[in-house]
Amino acid sequence: MIRYLGLILICLLTANAVHSKEMKREITFDKVEQIIVNQKLSDTVKKNTPILVYNFDELEPLLHKKSDKIKIVNFWAMWCAPCVKELPYLEEYAKNNSNVELLLVSMDFPEDINTKLIPFLVRKKITSKVVVLDDPDANSWINKIDPQWSGSIPFTIIYNDNNRSYHEKDFQSVLELEQAMNNTITQK
Repeated sequence: MIRYLGLILICLLTANAVHSKEMKREITFDKVEQIIVNQKLSDTVKKNTPILVYNFDELEPLLHKKSDKIKIVNFWAMWCAPCVKELPYLEEYAKNNSNVELLLVSMDFPEDINTKLIPFLVRKKITSKVVVLDDPDANSWINKIDPQWSGSIPFTIIYNDNNRSYHEKDFQSVLELEQAMNNTITQK
């Protein structure tokens, strides 16, 4: 009987040691994987311009920049499904049209830039300029942008030195965005 108890004890200790080694291997793998992810995020942040945080007074001049380029300014947030859905269309249009400058104005919390926003941008392969608007007095600045704007997002401004249009909607395709661009630029 004692012999069997000794044999059972040896089996239990061996099984525990094997399980413990497997757990260490899993933990080590997870840590290495996290280090790799952090390094990729770090490399992306180093390559791109840092994400600046503006109040409305600081942002407003960016909504009226004079240049030869056509501007698209898009107000969006990570938690807004229609916003996220249209981001690839905005990105693609800007990449394929060198005369277009895209500015993505995130309405997300500034404290989430490193932990949520940058990882989101990396996952979605967003390379356009992104700034964060941090101004709690939305009732005052929304009307300064467009008195017709209800404040809902996505909201897009398309403009050049002569014309300007406002779009309180999400673009469903690159073609739809292109039509809005053409309508804005050719209006008199």
